[in-house]
Amino acid sequence: QQLVVESGGGSVQAGGSLRLSCTASMRLSNGNVMGWYRQAPETQRDLVASITANGRTTYADSVKGRFTISRDNAKNTIYLQMSGLKPEDTAVYYCKVVTPWGTTWGQGTQVTVLS
Repeated sequence: QQLVVESGGGSVQAGGSLRLSCTASMRLSNGNVMGWYRQAPETQRDLVASITANGRTTYADSVKGRFTISRDNAKNTIYLQMSGLKPEDTAVYYCKVVTPWGTTWGQGTQVTVLS
């Protein structure tokens, strides 16, 4: 059973938009942090955006002003609204959930931006 499940990836033309969702099925503490990371071929996995349980957000400089992270605590779900997509945003996007009991990753969802 996957404890963290992402959805919403796909292919889009440059300048387009996509919305990713990530739902965690495990118990979450008040101190949990959920976030999106991405990894392109032959590169490291980097932070895209993260959000704490009380809504504090962090963004990578490369996505500021284009991507918005949000969460619905009642659904244990976070979202990543991506606009103004660029070919360099092409990657597998992973959801990460951090709780006092450990860290859990999703399996990832592919985002491809066509030029």
